[in-house]
Amino acid sequence: MLNIQDNYIFTLFLSFHYLAIINNFFFFVFSFNYFYFSSTAAMVLEENETDSIFEPQITDEFVETLYGNVHCILNGTPKANRPVILTFHDVGLNHKTCFETLFNHEDMYEIVRHLPVCHVEAPGQNEAAKTLPTAYVYPTMDQLSETLPAVIKHFGFRNVIGVGVGVGAYIMAKFALNHPDLVDGLVLLNINPNAEGLMDSVANKITEWTHTLPDTIISHLFGKEEIQTNLDLIATYRHHITTTMNQSNVSQFLRSYKNRIALEMERPVPGVNINVRTLKCPTLLIVGDNSPVVEAVVDCNSKLNPTKTTLLKMADCGGLPQVDQPAKVTEAFKYFIQGMGYLSSASMTRLRSRTASSSSISSFEGSRSRAHTNEKRGRSHTDVSIDSISNNNMAQSISKSTEMAC
Repeated sequence: MLNIQDNYIFTLFLSFHYLAIINNFFFFVFSFNYFYFSSTAAMVLEENETDSIFEPQITDEFVETLYGNVHCILNGTPKANRPVILTFHDVGLNHKTCFETLFNHEDMYEIVRHLPVCHVEAPGQNEAAKTLPTAYVYPTMDQLSETLPAVIKHFGFRNVIGVGVGVGAYIMAKFALNHPDLVDGLVLLNINPNAEGLMDSVANKITEWTHTLPDTIISHLFGKEEIQTNLDLIATYRHHITTTMNQSNVSQFLRSYKNRIALEMERPVPGVNINVRTLKCPTLLIVGDNSPVVEAVVDCNSKLNPTKTTLLKMADCGGLPQVDQPAKVTEAFKYFIQGMGYLSSASMTRLRSRTASSSSISSFEGSRSRAHTNEKRGRSHTDVSIDSISNNNMAQSISKSTEMAC
């Protein structure tokens, strides 16, 4: 039999024992909860640091304008504080055959996840389009440029960064000249700002008599060397033009381009003619060194404000840089957008590391030798490879008239 003192000691022992069990239980519960919530927080942080699944909303519709319905494909949701990338294709192409390789490239992901993309297709130039009515008068280049304000108003865009190729580049430039308040920047590939000369008109007439429409389009898109050597690419685009595009509609679009007038642009000279008509926004001109319009692009560069224009000549590149070398075009585009202040350097870290690892040093060495040759010919040429342009000095690069080689 336990006496009262023993009972007291035994009761006290049981109390401490149960208290220890309870404390251990709460410690276990606390430890489990801490581990769970810490793990959850770590998982969220890890998800934020890595590429999450990005599936932009896609809007596909025809927008009515004064000059016919244009087909528009909007990828993403517009934001009030950021521009929309607005594209326009070349003749014989649609938004897929012109831009799909570029915007589906893995390095473009970091751009399109921040900026929506709206592709615009000229009347009758969408895939499998029906033949335009006989009574329909195809728009001039000026009129096609005036379809873009209607698109911007329809979707409620505040401003845009225009991206155009060939005919689309001409249309984008014309649009920016007439509506500078709507355009924050331009990326123009293979732009020809000039009207057709007399010799060009005669040559085109002969071509129409002796060549099929697909042949004419191929000659517009690619240089002679590329047509003779890159047979697979040429065959692919010939197939696209023949099977996915309405030949009658393409012919009308091409005729409209051939009847274009020269873009009214003049390079401003400080203290002389600073108020001349020219592009007001930052502009990146891109052309492959084997393109049939190299000289036209260089001529365009001479008519633009040197403080806001950069010319990128891509070495070992043909008529479609965005198809031939999408990684380099993407990186140039990235730096261009960063220089405008829309994307921070932190958000582009992964893109910079990927493109830096995939860049070819040999191609840059080749461009340096070509730059040296051009300097001997008396042409001003600043040889700057894309990888050498840091995030900190991109704004300075845009503010100088620069001819880059990559």
